[in-house]
This record gives sequence, structure tokens and C-alpha cells, in this order.
Amino acid sequence: MQSPWKILMVAPLFLLLSLQSSASPAYNDLSRPSYSNGHTCVGCVLVVSVIEQLAQVHNSTVQASMERLCSYLPEKLFLKTTCYLVIDKFGSDIIKLLSADMNADVVCHTLEFCKQNTGQPLCHLYPLPKETWKFTLEKARRIVKKSPILRYSRSGSDICSLPILAKICQKIKSAIEQSVPFKDVDSDKYSVFPTLRGYHWRGRDCNDSDESVYPGRRPDNWDVHQDSNCNGIWGIDPKDGIPYEKKFCEGSQPRGIILLGDSAGAHFHISPEWITASQMSLNSFINLPTALTDELDWPQLSGVTGFLDSTVGIKEKSIYLRLWKRNHCNHRDYQNISRNGASSRNLRKFIESLSRNKMLDYPAIVIYAMIGNDVCNGKSDPVPAMTTPEKLYSNVMQTLKHLNSHLPDGSHVILYGLPDGTFLWDNLHNRYHPLGQLNKDVTYAHLYSFLNCLQVSPCHGWMSSNKTLRTLTSERAEQLSNTLKKIAASEKFTNFDLFYMDFAFHEIIQEWQKRGGQPWQLIEPVDGFHPNERKSVLLKGMLMTSQTLDNQEWTQLTLWVKGNLTCDSRTREWLCCCLRIVSGRRCSSSGPKSWERRIHSTPRLNRCLETKAGTEPLRSMHPWGAQGGRGVGKLIPQTLWGLLRHRPKGVSFSSIFAKCLSLNEEHIWMTVQCCVLLGSVTLPLFLK
Repeated sequence: MQSPWKILMVAPLFLLLSLQSSASPAYNDLSRPSYSNGHTCVGCVLVVSVIEQLAQVHNSTVQASMERLCSYLPEKLFLKTTCYLVIDKFGSDIIKLLSADMNADVVCHTLEFCKQNTGQPLCHLYPLPKETWKFTLEKARRIVKKSPILRYSRSGSDICSLPILAKICQKIKSAIEQSVPFKDVDSDKYSVFPTLRGYHWRGRDCNDSDESVYPGRRPDNWDVHQDSNCNGIWGIDPKDGIPYEKKFCEGSQPRGIILLGDSAGAHFHISPEWITASQMSLNSFINLPTALTDELDWPQLSGVTGFLDSTVGIKEKSIYLRLWKRNHCNHRDYQNISRNGASSRNLRKFIESLSRNKMLDYPAIVIYAMIGNDVCNGKSDPVPAMTTPEKLYSNVMQTLKHLNSHLPDGSHVILYGLPDGTFLWDNLHNRYHPLGQLNKDVTYAHLYSFLNCLQVSPCHGWMSSNKTLRTLTSERAEQLSNTLKKIAASEKFTNFDLFYMDFAFHEIIQEWQKRGGQPWQLIEPVDGFHPNERKSVLLKGMLMTSQTLDNQEWTQLTLWVKGNLTCDSRTREWLCCCLRIVSGRRCSSSGPKSWERRIHSTPRLNRCLETKAGTEPLRSMHPWGAQGGRGVGKLIPQTLWGLLRHRPKGVSFSSIFAKCLSLNEEHIWMTVQCCVLLGSVTLPLFLK
């Protein structure tokens, strides 16, 4: 099979498909007459704005600015060549109109890439001309009266209608709609190619000619002869004859991570450098070909399945990388089954792309994160199109039943609630959009109004000046979150445990502000809607990982020891403090009295451990250390020593230890953690 790079070097095709699928409404309602025209209008206004601002920034002619823009584009996908062809065919009329002081709105309406249908309002991004709109538009049309652009735009030409591209268009559309790799020789839903739903979205296949070899499966005969699960571990240790897979992975309980999400989970991102004239350079568009072939998504950097380091210096790792760090046997076991515009309504159309065999594969952690499109759409009246709680219940139950029939026993599913999107308008509406920063003429309020008018807004309900509408949207989001919470609390499944998590956006904001950030920085600057994944979603992943694992592990632990222990809320907090300390969390001391107050107040210590991490002195260097302990005892963390002395009544170390040792092999990871915990807190008693 030929390389897709050689076959698919037709930039207009990718631009068409990307614009059609990216940042879509909750579902594609192609019957709306403004749907395709709306996205075309947005694209035209954006490009003409960039051309005009490049001329302003570099004090050059419009012709020179168009050539400058083309020179910035890469050769891949013939982007540079296509740009020059566009200039050759359409540039003269754009030059005439911009030279006549027509803004991007007027240019695009004149060339009929933007249209005002009868009875519809006039959609514009920039302030209206001083003269009447009708007069300005007629004046502009006289300038380009015999333009070939008008004949082109009226023809409704579709690049995919060309015979040479019809088949390839259909295959790419199918790959996008079904969320499966474009290049997958053995049809196991894994690929050796990065984009077009390849290994940017799910683990890289290590043998694309064998459908029985793929990430996440249990090893075939301990992978003595080949790496059947693509985790890089196979063969036999010549020293003892034990297979490496058996030596390193047996009993470690590998688990994959799977995300069922929307554009936020897919990490939808349009780089501000692509539309900000003052920041453009030869390096600005290096990643554009990759972005186009990934539907303008960046799953390789997402907060859940990302496997590459952030390009902006954020140190927090994705959930996949955290699982990999905990257990390298999890290598490549990730799947990002997300789509732009996905919701509970249309998930059934592409959930079949999920790859998990309940008999052959390892268990998985599945995160259901449809965080917006059940309340978000671009309709002029968005409320009737929102998902009702009853419909959400039906949709989610259908999804969970599908998961139960595919996930191996021992899996976990986390239902993620919806956020309160009033944050968007409250923090962005009076700030300048990247297109308006140069001349201080376009705010996010203008952008939201423009998108709402064209009915292509990703979320009319929250991206609106109508406070009542924003409140109604948040109320519906809360109702849907409560429905998810109800499902998690009441429904049981044979192959997985079910959990619910709130979208703790306010906590994320607080965490970001502690780091010196501003709330508006958490939102993608170009679309003014999606979470800025390189900040907020990585923070979200950090908080979600901590909260989920703490709640899950300690809920199970307190249930297991309940027969031998008075397991009240304070005991649970005490146990949680112990595990956090054993896991490396520390609470720095600010003096003996302050330290003593923290030790005596478990909730206070717990809060301290949640917010601080670092090193602490050995016990011998602190008043608590002077209370006793010799030799190895001095290596016990001082926080743990203090907790030991002020443990809740009813905590019996011997009974917990016995309970830990009685746990079956299925929960070996909990047994190990429990024994490490108890060994750490009981050792000082014998060394004192």
C-alpha cells in the first residue's frame, strides 16, 4: 500500500474535511441551510483578516502580504502550492477590495462566501462600516462585477466531486466518522501511521500484518517468541530461562486507559500563531499538516491519552503516562475514542471503534467525558435541541451495556459530569480576540455573536450575551450531571465498577490561580470555547487521577477492614493521610506548635498533604524525632510517626495487617500497598 502522504497531498481536501468535522455542533444537522455556508464564511473572514493584518504589520502591499502568507506554509500536503494557486486565481479581487478600505466582512459578502438569506440577520465580525451596509456592499460589488470568484462561489463546487478524489474522499470521511485508522493492514484497529486516526489516537501497532498482535492484549505464551501486546517486553532471560513478560508483568495487573470523549478530550486546538499576523513566521505552520490530518485535534498531547511532552512547559503528565510510570507493562495501551461534536446521542455511531476483547485483553479504565455537546449546539434557539435527562439516561445506559459486553472483568468506568460554562462569557466577553488584538476591534463578544448568527457556534447557550440563556444551559448541564451521578450510584455491571466525578472546574481555576495564572488563560484563545488542554485539562487530569484513585482505593480498603476496625470518617481520613505519606506526599513543618496542631487535626493534615509536596527532614531533625527511634527507625517519615501517636480509636494495626494478608491474588496491588503502609507505621514500635 502506498504511503498516505503521497496519496493525500491535496490540501483543499483536508481543509474541507477538517472544517466540516472540527468544532462541530453537537450533531451534524446538514438540513440547516446555513451550516456549510456558515463555516465557509468563517474561514473566508479569517483568511482575509490575516492578509489585511499582515500588510499592516509589515507595512507592505496586500499582494506582498498574500505572498508572505504562502511562503510561511509548508510544502507538505501541497499547502504552499495551493496557496499560490489561490492567489493567482482570486488574489486580484481581494487586492481591489482591501485597497478600497473594505473590511473582511465586506470582502467575503461581496465574493459570496458569506451570504445573508432572506429574513435572516446580517452576520458580521467587525464593526459595521460608517456608510450603510447596503450602500457599501453595492459599492464593493461594482469593483468586482466581472470576477471569476463570483462564478466559482455560485457553482457550489466540491473538491470531492472530482472523479480522481471521490474514492479517497469517501475513505477519509469513513475513517473520521467511524473513528478507525485510515491505514490498518490487518484490521485490528491499530496502525503504524501516526495521523488519520493512527497511533496519535491509540497505541502503535507493532505488527500491522498480524491481527492477533496489538496493544492491550494478554501475552501469548508470555511473549516468548514475539511481542504480542506491543509493550516492548518479550523473549527469555538467558540467566534463568524465565520469559521477560512473566518476570516483569506477572501480578502487576496491567490496565489500559480508554477515553470516550468529545473535542475537549480529543484536544481540539487551533494555534493562535495561525491567525495572529504579528506572531507569524516560517515556524508557525510546521504542525499544520499533522493538525489537518488529525481533524485539528492533538490527542497525542491530551490530558488523558497524551504520550508526548507538552510544548509549553507544563510538567503534569497525562493519565496514560501516569499509568505507564506506575507500570511499564501498560506501554502503548491507550485509546482516545473522541470526536469533534460527539455527545451521548451520537456516541453509538463510533463506539464500535473501541478495541477490547473481554477474553483476550487486559482490563481497562474507561473515562466517559461527554462534557459539552449534550447542552451545546449552534441553533438559533438552542434549548429545545439539548439532551433531556431522560434521554441521557437511555443513551448512557446503552453505552454502558456495550462496554459491559466488551470490557474484561476487573475494568473500571468513570462517568464525568458537565461543567458550568457560564465561566466563558464572564471571563472572556470583554477581552480582545487574537484577530482583534492588533487594532482593538474584535472582542470575544463579537466573535460569539458572529458564530451565533451563522448558527455554527460550538455552544450558543454559553457563548451568548443572554444571561437567561446561559443560566438555562447551566441548569440543564447540572441536571445531566445529576443523571450521571444517579446512574453511577444505582447501576451495577458484571465486568466493571462504575464511578462518577464532577467536572471540578472551579477547583481547577483555583489551582491555576495558585500558580500565578489568570482564569481566561484556561480557554483556547482562537475559538473561545474549548478548555486550553495544555493547561486546564492537564490540571484536570492531575486532579482527577488523584481524586479517583484515592476514593477508589480507600473505599475498597475501608470496606475490607470494616470487620476488624471502627471505620468512621476520621479513620478513613487517617488512612488516607498514611497512604499519601507512603506515596511520597509531605507537609512541610512551619514550627513545632504548628506541626503539633496539624498532627492532632487529621483533616488539617489531610488538606496540607493535598496541596503540598516536597521533602521533609528525618525524624532526628525534628522535635517529633526526639521522642524515640533508633537506626532504621530514623528513616520513618516524621508525619507518619506523628499520625501513629494520634491515631483514631479502634485502629488496630495487627487486625489490619492480618486483613491485608488475607486479600486474594486478584487484589494483589492493594495487598502490597496495604502491607507497605502497615510496615511503615508499625516498624517504629519494634525499633523504639
